Amino acid sequence: MNQAIQYRHELKFFINYHQYYTLRQRLKHLMQRDEHVGPTGEYHIRSLYFDDINNKALAEKLGGIRQRKKYRIRIYNLEDKVIHFEKKIKNGDYIAKIKESLTREMADNILAGDYQELNNHSKPFLMELHNEMTHQLLRPKVIVDYVREPYIHPHGNVRITFDKDLKSGLHRTDLFSRDLNMVQALSENQIILEVKYDEYLPSSIRNVLQLEGLHRQSASKYVICRKFIKLNLWEDQ
Repeated sequence: MNQAIQYRHELKFFINYHQYYTLRQRLKHLMQRDEHVGPTGEYHIRSLYFDDINNKALAEKLGGIRQRKKYRIRIYNLEDKVIHFEKKIKNGDYIAKIKESLTREMADNILAGDYQELNNHSKPFLMELHNEMTHQLLRPKVIVDYVREPYIHPHGNVRITFDKDLKSGLHRTDLFSRDLNMVQALSENQIILEVKYDEYLPSSIRNVLQLEGLHRQSASKYVICRKFIKLNLWEDQ
């Protein structure tokens, strides 16, 4: 069976460290820490983003297409205990995510260009990936690294995250390497604030966000890191 698609609201903002400290202090009294965080209240995320031969995901985002999708393999804290191949679907102001777990062997085979294990008729999303890789030449494009500080609230299923230290792996695609030469993709004073929720955002949380006078912005980490690669290529010429 196909996975049920559940759409959620997603709001994104660029904030500086002064705004971060203020918001975090206020939200701490309203929300809980995510259960997956480490002792510092954070965890590390690394995603390897894929795009097709026409760079469709990049072009559609830059073109402002309201209905689009992108694919990525995601790991946490540079470990291979949890590996997900994900499709993030964007439909206007709403997002949804479909994902399947991978073993380390499956991930290594995919990165080596062997997609046969995705040819699994009992798992429609894996079949979709196999077709995309076979017919649309979906391929790894860029590694995106950052540190996430997440907070949750049960009412409205709210999840607020502060994503810090955004880095690009440039042309490297060896997802599990601990020796990547990562490059800062955003100013060190910039943080990406993401607000996700289901039907509603509780007024107490909404008021905290409004106090800072935040304005929604386009903040695609994939696009930022892909554009950063081009910038580096131009500077090197």
